[in-house]
Amino acid sequence: MAATLEHTGLDIQKIREEFPILHQEVNGKPLIYFDNAATNQKPQRVIDALVHHYQKDNANIHRGIHTLAERSTSAFEATRKAVQEFINANEAEEIIFTKGTSESINLVASSFGRKFLNEGDEVLISAMEHHSNIVPWQMICEERGATLKVMPINREGDIILEEVDALLSEKTKLVAFNHASNSLGTVNPVKELIGKAKAVGAKVLVDGAQATSHLTVDVQALGVDFYAFSAHKMYGPTGLGVLYGKRDILEKMPPYQGGGEMIKDVSFGKTTYNDIPYKFEAGTPDIGNVIAFKAAIEFVNELGKENIAAYEHQLLTHATAELEKIEGVRIIGTAKEKVSVVSFEVEGIHHFDLGMWLDAKGVAVRTGHHCTQPLMDFYCIEGTARASFSVYNTIEEIDAFVIALKDTISKFK
Repeated sequence: MAATLEHTGLDIQKIREEFPILHQEVNGKPLIYFDNAATNQKPQRVIDALVHHYQKDNANIHRGIHTLAERSTSAFEATRKAVQEFINANEAEEIIFTKGTSESINLVASSFGRKFLNEGDEVLISAMEHHSNIVPWQMICEERGATLKVMPINREGDIILEEVDALLSEKTKLVAFNHASNSLGTVNPVKELIGKAKAVGAKVLVDGAQATSHLTVDVQALGVDFYAFSAHKMYGPTGLGVLYGKRDILEKMPPYQGGGEMIKDVSFGKTTYNDIPYKFEAGTPDIGNVIAFKAAIEFVNELGKENIAAYEHQLLTHATAELEKIEGVRIIGTAKEKVSVVSFEVEGIHHFDLGMWLDAKGVAVRTGHHCTQPLMDFYCIEGTARASFSVYNTIEEIDAFVIALKDTISKFK
């Protein structure tokens, strides 16, 4: 373990001290939290920022001139600026706050779709998408008379790039795919896929929910039109998402919802809309969580994305090697480029049973189809058990998990 710490420059035990939830027992065993792809835990600084807002600064934003309103507005917009810098957007106005990745994608599907999709047009997604990047496109394609097409994947869990070109044409108006798969861990060749889409004039949305806590994201370098992600999967609060969009496209898109803040002038005869990003932020936003999210961004920046990625890769490599040694275990998703997610099944044992037995030993893993039912259908399985790792996890926790898994398997023999 010492070599691991030296290699990354991270003091993992010190990092773990920042996460109060980790220091507890579950079912009489020390908690081992391996459900980070669903949501990861929050450092004390994020909790403190949220509490401080409600104790000291709570007020609605943008509309008031009193001191609390001005403090809240300043802190809220400081987070927008921090997000801009975090993903290297061209300007803060290209950052829209939503309820999560799902709402960010729905916003684009609804607003961009109603403006630019027509009968006979096509939307292209991949076969490994989360339901949040499938269903909104199905809905808008049905409404607009467009066609939804799917980029195929191979058994390893990679998009088959040589088949993508044949699916793209002048009819393709938007291409949407994830940066990293929540079920398989696959890291997609984002820049190459964007290049292929741009060659036929299509716009591109990338679902970055599984990427932002692991990988460096530079939206300008990627050339992506829309990039969506969630705060709660990068040490921030739940119920908060981000949509990045290029200014020239956002300005052409109609509002997603109507209400306060998204307007300039309202009369019974006509309403004019606000500038971006406020045009897409109707009503009172989740002010406290937005403000607390800045502390999560600072946490990631202090550790360094490269350090986080290097350490988590070591966790993934160790877990994969240990699981491959266990008879009856089959790993689902073996792409060369992966984030720290390992999905697996055990011969003769339902994944729900695995999850319950592991929980009895203090190990939290995710079980089910992970909101990727078409992907499970591709592998001809109902679901998997999924262990996903974060920077506060350890090699020792993985070894304890493997022991617990072996013991569970022995109970079914």
